[in-house]
Amino acid sequence: MSALTIAMPKGRIFNEAIEMLRSAGYDLPEDFDLSRKLLAKAPAENMTFILAKPSDVPVYVEHGVADVGIAGKDVLLEENRNVYEVLDLLISRCHLSVAGLPGATPDLFAPKIATKYPRIASEFFREQGEQVEIIKLNGSIELAPMVGLAERIVDIVSTGRTLKENGLVEMQHIRDITSRLIVNPVSYRLKDDAIRHLTERLKTVVEKEGS
Repeated sequence: MSALTIAMPKGRIFNEAIEMLRSAGYDLPEDFDLSRKLLAKAPAENMTFILAKPSDVPVYVEHGVADVGIAGKDVLLEENRNVYEVLDLLISRCHLSVAGLPGATPDLFAPKIATKYPRIASEFFREQGEQVEIIKLNGSIELAPMVGLAERIVDIVSTGRTLKENGLVEMQHIRDITSRLIVNPVSYRLKDDAIRHLTERLKTVVEKEGS
């Protein structure tokens, strides 16, 4: 079986994906979860893992540095990279929402929207027929309405706790988000057997856990 390089984001998705791989029968090192390396190997499975920022995972896969990757649907929509999305892993569930301060009156002309997801936000409001000004931020999105930088935000919501703690409320649900298995188009052809084998084993876990 061909060697595979897999790009994965650190954090919640990484932890859930590793457990899914183990459930699929892959022999991964016991201390793998605790690794702080940027590269980690699973010699028994002929696999190398690239540990990256979530937004960088599709980049590594698109350019062929990684054969496959695991990325949130939010990242895939925002990055719009040339990769194949082959399986919904149904892990790291959350959703994208519009949020803001309760009772706030938006600017009637092009209200400001702060977000890490300018592409997704622009498309959403365009579909709503609403003209807005998008302000891209890289962190602490919840701060924007609190200090008057923006009337609303577009961000990922998991439990809603962070919004509540900052006095914000959800206003519109954009879409549900889960993590997906993605593949480099060239690797999909050259390493077809290994990638199909990985996909089928993970699909079995998804179906078992979903039943």
